Amino acid sequence: MGAKTTTLTTFLDNWALGGATRGGIAKTILALATSSIEVSELVSRGRLAGSLSQVTARAGEFDEQKEIDIRANQSILAALKDTPVAALASEEAPEPFVLNDKAPLLVATDPLDGSSNVDANVSFGMIFSILPRHPSSTGEAAFLRPGSHQLAAGIIVYGPTTVMALTVGNGTNIFTLDRDTKEFILTQPKISVPPETAEYAINASNARFWDEPIRIYVHDCENGADGPRGQNYNMRWTGSPVADIFRILSRGGIYLYPGDSRPGFHQGRIRLIYEANPIAWIVEQAGGRATTGHERLLDVVPTSLHQKTPLICGSRDEVDRVSRLYTGVGFKGEQSPLFGRRGLFRAMT
Repeated sequence: MGAKTTTLTTFLDNWALGGATRGGIAKTILALATSSIEVSELVSRGRLAGSLSQVTARAGEFDEQKEIDIRANQSILAALKDTPVAALASEEAPEPFVLNDKAPLLVATDPLDGSSNVDANVSFGMIFSILPRHPSSTGEAAFLRPGSHQLAAGIIVYGPTTVMALTVGNGTNIFTLDRDTKEFILTQPKISVPPETAEYAINASNARFWDEPIRIYVHDCENGADGPRGQNYNMRWTGSPVADIFRILSRGGIYLYPGDSRPGFHQGRIRLIYEANPIAWIVEQAGGRATTGHERLLDVVPTSLHQKTPLICGSRDEVDRVSRLYTGVGFKGEQSPLFGRRGLFRAMT
């Protein structure tokens, strides 16, 4: 490492000098980073590490819990034992784990987002959020705060390289794991998501269940340079939110997981507290936007620990466009006699 290299430890040490409570947050982030390095080493071995994708239980209404989900959750719990964290809320458990009921912080996490991709060797990772502890609780109620209350948020992607996108409220920074030194190195400080994009990420297999604003937006993109948008678009979808979001952080784009008409999907599938909120803050801190379609995502007040939410986030201008569609403001794509969903080339559905 050269003289100008900034490690995650150095970055957080310097940041922690700015306030008395920051030291505990920094220690917690470093503990989560340590866990991620352990998991990164494990998943890099693939089948050599055993049956990581073996289904062990059904964790939720639609999600199967795999061996790697459990091991990642156990790694995080072990890493947080010596940190000032009162409780951990995890996608892998119905109730929070109480660690130290007098500590000042809370952690909410999806220990392994996208674990369905393990066998396919497609990127997946960890999502985490750090919150202030509620003075009277370490149970579920303590976590029921809007995302605007977050103290730190991060996503860690296990791919060809292991990378972390982190915000502590002063921009979004990208760190890359140096496998030789087992240190995260700052490689992209204060990133900025381009305001416009030519890429969108959505699961098109659900198109028949989408509501009208999403249908209009995607249909306009599909028409490309010959349609009302006047340019060609590419669709990208990995089935792993952390991978899709990191791509957007790297080069712009919009991620859409709206609610739809399928039973159980009216509020989408992304979990608000430990998935959507940290993603939204990371994107906003990089100059992007995050919405449910109807309101800023970070303003949503949770009512339950595992609450789901629609998530539309990424490049500012594209997210704003979708938001305006939800408010009923017309666009060329809807009004065009040739390309609108009610136009000559498409019958009303």
